[in-house]
Amino acid sequence: MSEKVSFAAKDGSSATGEIVWPKQGGRSPAVVLIQEWWGLNDHIRSLLDRLGAAGFIALAPDLYHGKVTGDATEANRLMTELDKPRALDEIAGAVRFLSAHERSNGKVGVIGFCMGGALSFAAAATIPELAAVVPFYGVPSPAPDYSRVKAPILAHFAARDGWATPAAAEAIRKELTARGQSMELHVYDADHAFANDTRPEVYNPDAARIAWERSIEFLKQHLG
Repeated sequence: MSEKVSFAAKDGSSATGEIVWPKQGGRSPAVVLIQEWWGLNDHIRSLLDRLGAAGFIALAPDLYHGKVTGDATEANRLMTELDKPRALDEIAGAVRFLSAHERSNGKVGVIGFCMGGALSFAAAATIPELAAVVPFYGVPSPAPDYSRVKAPILAHFAARDGWATPAAAEAIRKELTARGQSMELHVYDADHAFANDTRPEVYNPDAARIAWERSIEFLKQHLG
């Protein structure tokens, strides 16, 4: 189970989140988990637990600073009002916190879903310390400077997604690979948020399992 944690954002100000620790001893790879537009809720905590069980130190920054909702209208408002530069400062702070931690092997990746997927792409372009990036069905707007991306990216998108479209993801992939940067893209026969097992109207167990297995393998490859 996760526990509360405080750390310094990139600008030195205080940030908070929740963290889990793997059972094994020694130094472990680390992952920053970026929330969906609902906030740092029980679903995100379950993903933290799964990352911990897979052998990672996992930290989810609380980008809404305590606010959580189950209402889509309110979630959209919270996402729209989010101070994205501040959020990226907190994500960068989480990366640095994990990288320097005595239980870390020094390698940190990021994984994010929906709004967190978009912020994962943005983090790839703004946080050079990252060693791996795994966005799920999210595209940042405005687009960051993708020429600054250093870490390999593994992206998961849904064929029936009108918000984070496969075409938008493919455009990012083409831009990156044309410069020799690494981005692997998988598109699943599913809807937006297909990996969220708390939303039966969109959850796709097969796609979610495959995407998760690919993600864990990718993170272990680049962070282990």
